[in-house]
Amino acid sequence: MQPRTIDLRVASFADLDTRTFHDLLRLRIDVFVVEQECPYPELDGRDVEPGTRHLWLAEDGTPVAYLRILADPGGVERIGRVVVAPAARGGGHAGRLMTEALAVVGHRPCVLEAQSHLVDFYARYGFTVSGPEYVEDGIPHTPMRREPAS
Repeated sequence: MQPRTIDLRVASFADLDTRTFHDLLRLRIDVFVVEQECPYPELDGRDVEPGTRHLWLAEDGTPVAYLRILADPGGVERIGRVVVAPAARGGGHAGRLMTEALAVVGHRPCVLEAQSHLVDFYARYGFTVSGPEYVEDGIPHTPMRREPAS
């Protein structure tokens, strides 16, 4: 049996073909809306912004993990929608995406809203808690920030 190839991909919205965008949204909706039972507006308009970068891992062309980087005001980058397909969990995919995302972010400050049970995961990438925990869509979240290395 041949080992499966998992490719890393990075694209702006303008560079995404319709099938890929569909598959990325399906992964996000399958996990965030269906699995986590959070009916919320997944299409928030930020996917199409010129400064948004979509990063994903594809196995045989099918997305198995994804995140997006948004350009927030003031030169701050925002990582969000970090997701791994249930069948692909435990394979280090989220870590691989975070490493690549931080390479894309470079020397700019970066923020994210972590599901609180994942604070330690994000701390491994230099993020620190930057505000009080809050509940969004029934799930505890913690704001986190990573300053550029000096």
